[in-house]
Amino acid sequence: MHDHTHPAESAVLVGVITPDTTRWNVEDSLNELAELADTAGAVVTDRITQSLSKLNPATYVGKGKVDELKRLVAARNSDLVIFDDDLSPVQIRNLEKALGCKLLDRSALILDIFATRAKTAVAKTQVELAQLDYLRTRLTRQWTHLSRQKGGIGTKGPGETQIETDRRLIGDRMSSLKDRLEKIDRQRTIQRKGRDRFSRVSLVGYTNAGKSTLMNALAGAGVLAEDRLFATLDATTRQVELSPNKEALLSDTVGFIRKLPHKLIESFKSTLDEVRESDVLMHVIDVTHPRFEDHIEVVNETLRELGAGSKPVLLVFNKVDMVEEPGLFGALRAQYEDAAFVSALRGIGLDDLKKRLLEVIERDFVERIVYVPVVEAKTIAQIHRVSNVLSEDYMYARNGEPAERPVAVARLHFRSARRYDRDLEPVLARFAELTPYVPPDAVTR
Repeated sequence: MHDHTHPAESAVLVGVITPDTTRWNVEDSLNELAELADTAGAVVTDRITQSLSKLNPATYVGKGKVDELKRLVAARNSDLVIFDDDLSPVQIRNLEKALGCKLLDRSALILDIFATRAKTAVAKTQVELAQLDYLRTRLTRQWTHLSRQKGGIGTKGPGETQIETDRRLIGDRMSSLKDRLEKIDRQRTIQRKGRDRFSRVSLVGYTNAGKSTLMNALAGAGVLAEDRLFATLDATTRQVELSPNKEALLSDTVGFIRKLPHKLIESFKSTLDEVRESDVLMHVIDVTHPRFEDHIEVVNETLRELGAGSKPVLLVFNKVDMVEEPGLFGALRAQYEDAAFVSALRGIGLDDLKKRLLEVIERDFVERIVYVPVVEAKTIAQIHRVSNVLSEDYMYARNGEPAERPVAVARLHFRSARRYDRDLEPVLARFAELTPYVPPDAVTR
């Protein structure tokens, strides 16, 4: 939402086309930057692009472009110039000197949006940590900016030593935020342990693909779903019934975006742990976006970065009710045979989605039979907790030795996800020798 208490700031966008950025159509990247600027509450008046063999290390764009930008900023009386890539402290310093107005790069803009969107204590802590990390290397900019624009009290004096002091203060603050996040992390790990008996599914996707809308459609979750980038920052988890007696936990996570600041990924570790610890990922794709294939690749790249690149994935093409291009469906269905096609907003295709999701979850299940002595109540409870028990009967068993006295056992026939193998193997190994006891008179009878 725009903040109507202040007039919207006017912004000029700047992007550079280099040989290795041609795979991203730079226009498309600037369209996204414009959406980000709009989300942050700025009005974009102009866009400037330049083709260079590589970014200018001193000023990002070439000297002639800097002059052109300076004239444009003066003519438009622009509040803000936003660059589509991250700027180095040197580039920021030189550009501020040349342009005389506020500068942001893509990371700073995304961090600003996150700061506005952060509602919970966790999200606020994560964003502040990322912002401080970003700021730490760019402190000189704050001071040159102040001394030139404001002058007066607080801008004279030891300069460098002030920056050193600030660096130390920032370092201290970051340590305390990291401690706080580690504590939250531990609590979340305990919470996740408590949900062990459910299969866990995380919604992932490019920002604004419709994950929150789909979450609401499947779970009636009441998650904020806006047509804006980064509407959701906190992981929300809800129970979803996939079929009678088959439930899963569904988590909605922060949307991915190309050039997502690495610092942000690190800060949002506890939120993104939901993704890492899921059994299945549901990758939601906005099928109406002209470059959705690029979006798929960005999400896959980010998942690899998170260490979740090898998880089972169900592709979900969303917003099918808005597809106008004839033949697109047929082509997609042929290319992505296992994908689900839905409209989260209109509730189209949700039953098929649930069926497919259940198939993906159960593909990973292993079926077993085990005999556990009834005195081992803890072990029996553990099997119940982490698996789907198909049947449970009580009988006698012994471990093959004729002299052994039979013991009362529970015969458990169950199915469990492979992720529990590590927990179950030692248990199953202990009772592997037990076999049903057949009384001798039962044989002769």
